[in-house]
Amino acid sequence: MEPIARTFAQNDWITISLMVSLLFPLTAKSFYYSRFFSFIILPFNNKYITIYTKKEKLFNWFHILLSAFQIINTTLFIYFIWHVYMPQTLVKNPFIFPLLLAGVFLFLTIKTIAQLFNGFIFNSYKTFNELIFKKLTYLNYSGIVLFIANVILTYVAIDSKIVMAIAIIGFLIINIIGWVTVLRNYQNFISSYFFYFILYLCTLEIAPLIILGSFLK
Repeated sequence: MEPIARTFAQNDWITISLMVSLLFPLTAKSFYYSRFFSFIILPFNNKYITIYTKKEKLFNWFHILLSAFQIINTTLFIYFIWHVYMPQTLVKNPFIFPLLLAGVFLFLTIKTIAQLFNGFIFNSYKTFNELIFKKLTYLNYSGIVLFIANVILTYVAIDSKIVMAIAIIGFLIINIIGWVTVLRNYQNFISSYFFYFILYLCTLEIAPLIILGSFLK
């Protein structure tokens, strides 16, 4: 048998990205220890949601740190999907990851601002602020699933479609739990403004996903 030289140079920037993303939850854990552990058990216990929805503002450092973690890992996961299904694009554009990172950040930022503006329009800013906080909290938690998937796709099961499928299912389950929680907690508010809620759902939830899907396609 002849020895085969293995190089990991192509994974260097991915490793750096994973390490940088990991710094954000570690920082959050260091400065907000009890809050972090309430967040970790979120899918199994809604203590975090109950305590911090009304107590904290949407834009606080703990939330920002975990959002940064989620954005990096969401972008990296999209990159892996892109790498498997559209490898020729990566050859033509080696800077696809930073472009995707900017795109995901702008997408979530613009969407959040639009949702808050919607709250101003309907004189329900506080309610919309709480609603967005809950949704983004579950979205940030799903970043943990994507981080684990990214590590596996980088070092264990490279380009594994099965891992990608499992990660997507886990991502969807966590966010569906978040949506069910929101719908259950705000059912009276939604029933009072049902038409506007459907309009909000189509305009600010479904339409952006269709646009993003078309862009990725």
